[in-house]
Amino acid sequence: MTESKVFMKQTCNKCDGKAVFYRKYSGERLCKQCFSNSIIQKTARAISKYKMIKRCDNVAVAVSGGKDSLALLYVLNKISEKFEFNIEAITIDEGIKGYREESLQIACNFCKQLHIKHHVYSYKKIFKLTLDDALDLRTAKISSCSICGILRRRAMDIAAKEIGYNIIATGHNLDDLIQTFMINMISGDTKKISTMYPGSTNKIKPFSEIYESEIVFFAYINKIPFQSEPCSHMYEGIRTQIREFVNMLEQKHSGVKNNLLSSILKLTNTKNSYRNEKKSCMRCGNICTNNICSVCNMISNIKKS
Repeated sequence: MTESKVFMKQTCNKCDGKAVFYRKYSGERLCKQCFSNSIIQKTARAISKYKMIKRCDNVAVAVSGGKDSLALLYVLNKISEKFEFNIEAITIDEGIKGYREESLQIACNFCKQLHIKHHVYSYKKIFKLTLDDALDLRTAKISSCSICGILRRRAMDIAAKEIGYNIIATGHNLDDLIQTFMINMISGDTKKISTMYPGSTNKIKPFSEIYESEIVFFAYINKIPFQSEPCSHMYEGIRTQIREFVNMLEQKHSGVKNNLLSSILKLTNTKNSYRNEKKSCMRCGNICTNNICSVCNMISNIKKS
């Protein structure tokens, strides 16, 4: 008898239902309902553990149209009444022709389904150029993800401020956190590592203790629609190779990702963590660590070219 047939006869560890998911690192076999409940509970625990949201907070959920952000919107919508906070959705349109149009429509439709107010902000309106424009003009050796990341973070800040919301929730999961940590380590950018603790800024990551593969399955069993087509620029950076490497380690040594997360949390939640002195950008007035912020620097260089 094959392993899959043996598994299909297993019952859920939490009830008598039919197990449909095997959580290898914990040894749990879960039915659809118990698995779904576990994701919601893990999210709620992370919010409490890292003090991400307080009572009556206004939380702007960054919704891209992908699995992580729409699953996060779904979960936060379910627990917002119990935690007593408000949510609205914001989508940033980078201006990637042939890609962003589909995800915008998916995000818009899903927000309507959940009766959540949805706001769309574009790079074109905020920065006077799209990501495609920026990539056509770039001359320096900087990846599309680096440019997009800098602009997106600023765009989210602007969007949240305009709608009067003080917290920004993103769908970054445990895998994302590990990948970002490793990218910062490889590039020698230790300053950024100190800001990676899940509760250290107004940008919260409620999925920070949940595997990406579990979010995929959660979206599937809860019939959450999402764009499966990856961004055409995603293979420019090193993140994809790091993702594949860590997934290989996890497959051979179950629980590696949880161990890596534990180490990251210890490193980023120490009194000796590097803290940048905050200043106001001399051009736009936004808070930054230098006289000119990264957004103004980058846009200026792009437009000069």
